[in-house]
This record gives sequence, structure tokens and C-alpha cells, in this order.
Amino acid sequence: MSETRVNAPGSPDARTAHQDLHSAQGALRGEHPGRSRNPVIKVADLAWLEFEKPDLERAEVFARDFGFGIAARSESALWLRGTFAGSPCMVIRRGRTSRFIGPAFRAAERADLDRLARATGTSVREADVPGGGTAVDLLDPSGFPVRVVHCAQELPALPDQQPLLLNFGTTHPRTNAPQRPPREPSRIQRLGHVVLETRVFGRALDWYLDTLGMIVSDFLFLDGQRGRGPTMAFLRCDQGSRAVDHHTLAMHLGPGNGYVHSAYQVTDLDSIAAGGEYLAERGYRRSWGIGRHIQGSQLFDYWRDPDHLMLEHFADGDLFSCDLEPGWAPMSTTGLAQWGPPATRDFLGASPSPQRLRDVIEALRGDNEMDPARLLGLLKAANS
Repeated sequence: MSETRVNAPGSPDARTAHQDLHSAQGALRGEHPGRSRNPVIKVADLAWLEFEKPDLERAEVFARDFGFGIAARSESALWLRGTFAGSPCMVIRRGRTSRFIGPAFRAAERADLDRLARATGTSVREADVPGGGTAVDLLDPSGFPVRVVHCAQELPALPDQQPLLLNFGTTHPRTNAPQRPPREPSRIQRLGHVVLETRVFGRALDWYLDTLGMIVSDFLFLDGQRGRGPTMAFLRCDQGSRAVDHHTLAMHLGPGNGYVHSAYQVTDLDSIAAGGEYLAERGYRRSWGIGRHIQGSQLFDYWRDPDHLMLEHFADGDLFSCDLEPGWAPMSTTGLAQWGPPATRDFLGASPSPQRLRDVIEALRGDNEMDPARLLGLLKAANS
């Protein structure tokens, strides 16, 4: 990742950059600071995501078509990887149904696992990962198993797709050399982020800040309900002056506790587009794209796997150091993208299903942060 330093929060230059380039608004007095004063540890990155699926053979076909490499394969588990050196991106274990299990975060140092185990009353154990390692198993307030790992070995780098050489205006680095990007899978470089829905947004947010040392890049709030606090947060890892992904984890309040999507970096826009054509030719369904986001600025393209789980190809995302304060913006569908086609009902989860209706009823009856005003606010945001 590249490194950069920005002006200290509160300086005139920092406020101008914050308002003009990052978000239209900053925090009001007394609003959530977006970070913990004294976190237990500071995780370095998202290591991998864990899923269960009944058909590993079908999962492997989609994984290769989407652009993953295979790190390891057994009768009971499939480990997927990108081209960058490091840990795998995903593990799919054989199970009865297709479902998301939880995320695994990478500890900056092995000693962080001991500190985390002492603080949470857990223990350090051997991790089931290619090359070996150690892990601490936790449970977040939403009920997701969260694993913090330290890998004994890194996977070596693989050959990458090279970005196309582009001509701009009067700058013409490419002459006498036509471009013909091959129709092939986008080659995944690495895991970027995961997005989760939770009924206990505030408790979950504070847990990730206090326990794992993550910090907020952007907050979103419901129209007319800012005084009740945010309903979505984009969290990044805190690596000090080293600039990292705008978000590694995003969470939003909703009637369910569940996986929304995960995102995987590819080389450039041509890789996104050509890989999308490859997926479409093989009968997979695009959920939304191609476009460019507002929070995070990523070029994006969303797809459904054969089990209806959503995955994203992305490129050219924002990188923030620890100095940048959170942005605040209203939550709306039109606020999701700078350009691109309108967000689809499939992407928004706006088509009611029996399970979704059960989630709403259970959430409104339960001990959580969902109530009729919040529900109406979310419905309004989805149509604004």
C-alpha cells in the first residue's frame, strides 16, 4: 500500500480537505468520535472470510470464473487466494447450507493474540490455515464468530494482470500498439472488505473499535434522525501514518444480522469490465454495476454467485491514514455512487421475501436498535 501524511485534524487545511474531498459534513459536537481511546489491539487487515456451502465443486467453478486462485483443496474445505502475497482470501467449508460464518482479521504481531486472549477471557489456539498459524476466536455483539489470526507463513505472489497503458489528452505513452484486453476472468489480487447488516449497530460498532482498534472513515445517518446517531459506518484498520483502504469492514443497521457482500480488488477498470463480460457469458447474474462509489471512491461491479451470495470486483479505492477524521453524510440510494446505473432492487435487497418479513417482525419485537421510526427511515433512504 502507498503511504501518505495529511494535515492534523482541526487545522484549516484539514477541514478544507475534509469538506471538499472527503465528505460534505464533519461531526457535530458530542457525536461519535469514530475511534476508541484505548483499544485492546489494532488489527492490521482483514485476513479472510469463512463460508459454508454444500457443493464445493460448484463453488470452485464460480471461484475460478470470478478470478480467484486455489490455495488449497481437501474433501471438506476450499481455500481461495488472490495474486498478492499474504494470506488466503476465503475459505469455504463443506456444510449443509450455503451461509456466511464470519471474518478473520490479521493480527499485527503474534503477541497481540496473547493480549487479546487475556482481555477477552479466551485462549490462543492453532489455526486451520495453509502454512499454519495461531488464532483467537471471539463473538461480536451481532453473533458473528470473529477470528483474529497470525499466520506462520505467507502465500507467495502469483503473476498478476498488468494494467493497460492509457493515453490521456496530449500525453500518449502508447503508440503503434492497439489494445485488445483478453476476455478472461478478472484476476483477484486480494480481499478488500466485507459488509454486514446488524440489529445492534451501536454495540457492534463500539466492539470493533474497542476490541480490534478499527477507526471510522465515514458515518451515514438517516434523514431527520441524525440526533439518534449513525446507522452505517465504514471502518478501516489503524496503521498510523500508513494509508490503508477506506474501509475493511462496513456495517449498517437493519432488521437482520447477516452478510451483505464482500469485495475483491482487481487491476483496473478494464479488468472489471472484461471480467464482467466473461461472467455474463457463463450465465452469472450481475447485481449492480459498473460504477464508482462515493464513500471509498471505488470502481465497482457486483455479482451473485450460484447460491445468491453477493461479491464485488473493485479497483482504485481511497486510502486513508489515521489522521483523517470521520465524514458524516445522509444515508440514501442516490448517495451510493458518483456515476453508473441506478442501484438495483436486487443490490438494495428491496424485494421482500418471507425471510425478510420474518426478520422485520422479529427485529421489531426484540431487544435491539430497530424500532418503527428506524425502519421507516431505512425504507425512505432506500427510495431516496
